[in-house]
Amino acid sequence: MKVLDRLKMELSNQQYFSDEQYIQFLTENSLTPTDEYDKSTMQKSLLFTVVDILEAVTNDIDLMTGISTEFSNIGQAYEFLEARIQQVKDKIAAIPEPEEDYSCFSLMYTDGNAQPPRQNVGGNISSIPNSEIDSWF
Repeated sequence: MKVLDRLKMELSNQQYFSDEQYIQFLTENSLTPTDEYDKSTMQKSLLFTVVDILEAVTNDIDLMTGISTEFSNIGQAYEFLEARIQQVKDKIAAIPEPEEDYSCFSLMYTDGNAQPPRQNVGGNISSIPNSEIDSWF
C-alpha cells in the first residue's frame, strides 16, 4: 500500500483536501506519497500528517460547514474533530522511539556526569559517586 493510500485510510477516506494538498502535508512530514508504507518506520510521521490535516480542517470554516452536514451543527463537527485530534496525539505518544533504549528507572541517571544531591549529617549537600550507585544494584 502506498503512503498516500494509507493516509486516506487513516482519514476514513474523507476527502477533506485534494490529493495534491495531501501530498504537500506528507512531504512536510518527511514522507514520500509514492513509497510503500512501512508501519515500523513511517507510522509516527503519518499520524503527525493526520493531525496536521485535521487541524487544517478545523481552521477552515468552509470545510467545517461541509462537514457539519454530518452533524447537527458546526460546533458538534468541531468537537468531533478536536476529540479525533486528541486520539491521534495519544496514539503518537504511545509509539516508542526505536532508538531510545531506556526504562523508567534509567531516566533518573541520564549520563555519567549526573549525580544526585546527598545530605550529610551536618546539613551540607554532597554527591553520591556513580560507583556507589552502581554497587547498590
